[in-house]
Amino acid sequence: MSTEKKRWLQSKELTPQKRVLARRALEDIREGREVFSALRRNPLPNGEGFLNKSMLVAVYRDIVDAGEWQADPALMSKIRLKPMRTLSGVTTVTVLTKPYPCPGKCIFCPTDVRMPKSYLPDEPGAMRALHHEFDPYEQVQARIQALYDVGHPTDKIELLVLGGTWSAYRVDYQEWFLLRCFDAMNEVDSGSLAEAQAYNETATRRNVGLVIETRPDHVNPDEIAWLRSLGVTKVQIGAQSLDDNVLALNNRGHTVEELRDALALLRAAGFKVVLHWMPNLLGATIDSDREDFVRLWDGLAPDELKIYPTQLLANAELFEYWQRGEYTPYETDDLIELVTDIKTTIPRYCRVNRIIRDIPSTNVVEGNKRTSLRQDVHLKLEKRGERCECVRCREVRGQVIEPDDLVLDDLTYQANFAEEHFISYVTPDDKLAGFLRLSLPSQEAPDTGMDDLEGAAIIREVHVYGQSLQVGQERQGAAQHVGLGTALIRYAGEIARKKGFQRIAVISAIGTRRYYLERGFERGELYLVKDFLG
Repeated sequence: MSTEKKRWLQSKELTPQKRVLARRALEDIREGREVFSALRRNPLPNGEGFLNKSMLVAVYRDIVDAGEWQADPALMSKIRLKPMRTLSGVTTVTVLTKPYPCPGKCIFCPTDVRMPKSYLPDEPGAMRALHHEFDPYEQVQARIQALYDVGHPTDKIELLVLGGTWSAYRVDYQEWFLLRCFDAMNEVDSGSLAEAQAYNETATRRNVGLVIETRPDHVNPDEIAWLRSLGVTKVQIGAQSLDDNVLALNNRGHTVEELRDALALLRAAGFKVVLHWMPNLLGATIDSDREDFVRLWDGLAPDELKIYPTQLLANAELFEYWQRGEYTPYETDDLIELVTDIKTTIPRYCRVNRIIRDIPSTNVVEGNKRTSLRQDVHLKLEKRGERCECVRCREVRGQVIEPDDLVLDDLTYQANFAEEHFISYVTPDDKLAGFLRLSLPSQEAPDTGMDDLEGAAIIREVHVYGQSLQVGQERQGAAQHVGLGTALIRYAGEIARKKGFQRIAVISAIGTRRYYLERGFERGELYLVKDFLG
């Protein structure tokens, strides 16, 4: 047992007296009392304060494991700490790769020898990685344990690999890194990545998504085939700007055309794409950023978006430009106004994951230091009587749904070399209960070089919302367990067949392969495929 695990067990040790108090509090909550009221009714002795939610979770699990109570998802949802972390339907585990030379020379990126390029050691995820000396196994294991400890299910894991340009790392390091991540999820050491992937198909903790980040100028057919062999399903890619002059001023090292080519190839290969966009770069203005944002939806059409306003940091080259008076950060109010205006223009098929980096404000020299930018923007939208219709703002999350009330919606839009269908089940109040992304490549789509995709329409994502539930567990009214995924897949197949495609392929994560196999798909080389008969 690791030293950290021993310390964790010691810190979480519950005395018999605390267990009695926790059980009393749980019984109060089962009878309808509010959580914090129940905790205050059962204080610790000698004025030591009160129990915390992690203690309630530990005692609840012990009671259920002992067979004294049946599992009660409603009770767990009340005592779970930070329930938003898994309300999107999966549990995200973030890991960082080791410090490594980056091919980019961007002037806005911070440089710290202890971290991968663009990361700072006091960002939350980076702090955890540094603590574990960037060991992938320890990072995954510790994060899963931490999430489990505060009541989150950990059987459906989206693995988010950060660290700059993944494609620039040595391939043997990439393979080893992901092998150890899978070993941590599997709780079994494997001799190869392929062996670990095979085990994960039926493991208790399955990988339902694997995300890496890279640069547009590193995307080519060989690279995307390699990413698929690793199990990657989603790619984060830095657009930063859609203006070649701004890209050049910031020494970004690629052009807008290279970005467009990269996204077209990733889409043709079925990957979900997350774009990073940065207002307030050197050479940009509030007005030019407004114009630049419009260009994102002209053919690029990202599935997800991270809005990362440029932050002036002392260890970035941009700092020197500021010192010379050649760069001026936006005022916070102006930045909020800008983001509020553009947020209402985001298409309904795109999810806005973030509106600011997790960089602590103490690192910011001048300009916006507020880390609550998303909340600020939503408050301003509310005052205006407006709303954003992006995927994140319409997720059903913990809301109970009535399957009979759901409406099937097929939003069709054009991307470069593909007709895209965002097929969703929507509640009467316009909340998303589940969706599927279907891509119909045109004849001019870039050649991926992969036989699995020959003549195929591609399911790029199937996502059903609601609190992430344990495999086999059901909760009344939970979107994840009313067959929405199966219905969406069936509908996508009908569209593809009518459009003249010979087959349909799905870019499956390792841990979701069995799900698709049970629905008539067969194993291809790198995808799961289903041929249309007749």
